Amino acid sequence: MDPVRVAVVGAGVMGLSTALCISKLVPGCSITVISDKFTPETTSDVAAGILIPHVYPDTPIHKQKQWFRETFDHLSAIANSAEAGEAAVHLVSGWQVFQSIPTEEVPFWADVVLGFRKMTKAELKKFPQHVFGQAFTTLKCEGSAYLPWLEKRVKERGGTILTRRIEDLWELHPSFDIVVNCSGLGSRQLAGDLEIFPVRGQLLKVQAPWVKHFIRDGSGLTYIYPGVSNVTLGGSRQKGDWNLSPDAEISRDILSRCCALEPSLHGAWDIKETVGLRPYRAGVRLQKELLARDGRRLPVVHHYGHGSGGFSMHWGTALEATRLLKECVQALRAPAPKSKM
Repeated sequence: MDPVRVAVVGAGVMGLSTALCISKLVPGCSITVISDKFTPETTSDVAAGILIPHVYPDTPIHKQKQWFRETFDHLSAIANSAEAGEAAVHLVSGWQVFQSIPTEEVPFWADVVLGFRKMTKAELKKFPQHVFGQAFTTLKCEGSAYLPWLEKRVKERGGTILTRRIEDLWELHPSFDIVVNCSGLGSRQLAGDLEIFPVRGQLLKVQAPWVKHFIRDGSGLTYIYPGVSNVTLGGSRQKGDWNLSPDAEISRDILSRCCALEPSLHGAWDIKETVGLRPYRAGVRLQKELLARDGRRLPVVHHYGHGSGGFSMHWGTALEATRLLKECVQALRAPAPKSKM
């Protein structure tokens, strides 16, 4: 039986993790990852990569919890293996603090992360502007190392990497049998999806090796995430803003807010600014679509629109995209119905 030729469009964390999932779970596929941008040029390379979900209003909570648990388990296995250093996946403990009591004191993901509990009064003394907090241990994943790790695994399993800009999914027909669209914001053009829009995020990478605990304001706007080689400080959320150039005023504001949470950051050095455009929509798009034109057919699996929750959900949603792809493969391999004489 000839292999089913699968094109995965997009080489951020969604494209590469989906390609790896397909190579592991759907036998008889030849996989090509196609993108005009690869690491370190993707949005995923900029992302803080910490596993703290944000809520998608259009997606059932039980589904979001499943995706998060599958991702947490996948990255936990890497963190507990000899691959941890190369993939830059590690556990990190810390605090999420609130200036008023949140409506949901125990979020849906509380029993997925490790050791989730309410902060004590003694712990809250460190944060005089905050009245409530949660302490837990989660995982952090450095995109700049994890993406090359994923890419290497895809190649080891026989996948091909192709640098090419796709303007229309029909360009991939008839060279490919099925397309998996992981193009993020590119889906505005490739899938005609006007529900997806950028939310600009600016952050700083600094040297502050004494900072060992993450600190996150409950609003999600101010955060301090220690990583393997630097500390990530954030952030900003500017809807509909496509500008990839750092804004010095925003950087000053980020540093000021982070120093208010962790005054020792006044001593940080080697401050680097980065900007990424989060691909936002009300819910992740995980869906099959059969494109038809002039009697030709092209099955597509859409997998995009994770906003700022990409790393937190990526493996769970890649598994779901792989299940959808498997259905497309089965449909292709099903014998054509015999015409009745």
